[in-house]
Amino acid sequence: MKQLFVLIFGVTGLSFLLKEDNTMTKEKNDFVPQWAKKVVWYQIFPERFRNGDLSNDPTVKDIEGAYPHDDNSPWQIHPWTSDWYQLQPYEKQNGKDIWFNLQRRRYGGDLQGIIDKLDYLQDLGITALYLNPIFEAPSLHKYDGTTYHHVDPNFGPNPNGDRELIAKEIPDDPSTWIWTSADKLFLELVRQVHQRKMYIIIDGVFNHMGLNSWAFKDVVKNQQNSNYKDWFTIKSWDDPKMGKKFEYEGWFGVKELPELREDENGIVEAPKKYIFDITRRWMDPNNDGNPEDGIDGWRLDVAFCIKHPFWKDWRKQVKSINPQAYLTAEVIDSIKVIKPYLKGDEFDAVMNYNFAFTCSEYFVSDKSRIKTSKFDRILRELREAFPGGVEYVQQNLFDSHDTNRLLSHIVNRDLGSFRDWAKYYDVSKGSNPKYDTRKPNDYELSIAKLFVIFQMTYVGTPMVYYGDEAGMWGANDPDCRKPMVWDDVKYDDERHLPNQTIKKQYDKVEVNNELLEFYKKLIRIRNESIALQLGSFETVLIDNKRELYAFSRNYNDEKIIVVLNNSNKIHQAEIKTPANSKWIDLLNDKAEYQSINLKIKINIPAKWGAVLRLQ
Repeated sequence: MKQLFVLIFGVTGLSFLLKEDNTMTKEKNDFVPQWAKKVVWYQIFPERFRNGDLSNDPTVKDIEGAYPHDDNSPWQIHPWTSDWYQLQPYEKQNGKDIWFNLQRRRYGGDLQGIIDKLDYLQDLGITALYLNPIFEAPSLHKYDGTTYHHVDPNFGPNPNGDRELIAKEIPDDPSTWIWTSADKLFLELVRQVHQRKMYIIIDGVFNHMGLNSWAFKDVVKNQQNSNYKDWFTIKSWDDPKMGKKFEYEGWFGVKELPELREDENGIVEAPKKYIFDITRRWMDPNNDGNPEDGIDGWRLDVAFCIKHPFWKDWRKQVKSINPQAYLTAEVIDSIKVIKPYLKGDEFDAVMNYNFAFTCSEYFVSDKSRIKTSKFDRILRELREAFPGGVEYVQQNLFDSHDTNRLLSHIVNRDLGSFRDWAKYYDVSKGSNPKYDTRKPNDYELSIAKLFVIFQMTYVGTPMVYYGDEAGMWGANDPDCRKPMVWDDVKYDDERHLPNQTIKKQYDKVEVNNELLEFYKKLIRIRNESIALQLGSFETVLIDNKRELYAFSRNYNDEKIIVVLNNSNKIHQAEIKTPANSKWIDLLNDKAEYQSINLKIKINIPAKWGAVLRLQ
């Protein structure tokens, strides 16, 4: 261990500043869009971000077809500011528990709400948006699409009018498709995003549709005589004489999500054509060959469920419309499994959950924390695993709509292994009696801040899940999907536990302005540094005993050193530097350091860091 420390600290610490930067050479061999290396992502769950138009709120009829399939009990738009676990009077009338009722809730978030908060996002420093599904669907999450070629009418200004227009179409004939008011409002969102020199991608849910999809409803109605009978995997048809019932394949057995049929080449021809048609619709809306009025790419839901040949063909379609489009996929698995997707003929990146797992094991875990040397080794393996500039465009997230939130993960940091995805999904739910649903304390916030320092300075593009910057907390789905916390709204305290008992200490729900300003500062540091966006990476210091970690990011003449203290004690780090070099700490009040005897010494408080730039 001592030899490892001497090797990295004593040799690499000096050589990183003397070595020729090969970043420019690497860019020539990239297959990823260059803009995607420079952005900071922000994930928006539309139904829970902001209600910008009260007139378009969904009605109980609009949730027909969605789990838990109760559109008969009393129902209303749920109060945005209410105590999350408290059953409202209308909910108590159905006699069901909180978990049943959380799935019935709708809060009224919409596209106007996103447009209204673009200034907020720009002020935060966000330069790219990823929207969870926006297409018409009855659920709160909208992964059960009714259609792919229309935005959900309740996200737009005229739901009833839109649905009347949609009813006149032949849904699989693009020549009959019209632009609804919701569609047009989404294009206005795209325009305003681009006007701010930001980018936007949306969720493509191509593995399955929903019970309300026009194709599936026709199959249910007409059975073998349906024009869409080959779109889905049908196990048996309705045949009362033979005693058989209509059965079909749902995604992982979920009947609300009938899967599109595949053969050896992936999704079969008819639904494949439909997907290709809607791809062009949203990427080049006016079909003039100029994609500037369309989305900048896609995030592909459960991409691992669809065979590789489909994705290869689809990428060609996407790149023919916009060669600079960005494609990121949901493939949560080992490097070995992910590799075939990231060779340059399918996706540009994945939602980088392996980054999240590794950061959890180092920054968050107490009892099973990995050593700094192992943290560095795993990061290196992830960086070197893929060709074509992939490491610079990976979406480096910690949490999402499918995980517990960062702060709640830290509160429950030794409850299980994040890397054990399926098991941890259940363990991290609020329904687990061992899961602590409380607000994080100051120490837990300090852990989150240390992670953010690393996230914003590491190789790859950081992704912030909506509300993390404001201090939101929550267990796994559905608790990670609370309404966004805004500073112009007064919220009820969180008083209730999931079992409806009252907490001994109430949790105040409000924007954590100190944390918000911290996010702004770190994002600004990244946005203003080409080295942090495009620069090379080299380890400068590994100290397992004191839990110190330092690395350099260099691009042409800009040189950055990041130093992290993952321990609970203040420690002094010694960093090898060129003679007489001067450094300024971008994170800590622009403190200055002078190289003496080829090194600088810097005191790093517990759970904190420094971002040093060569003057």
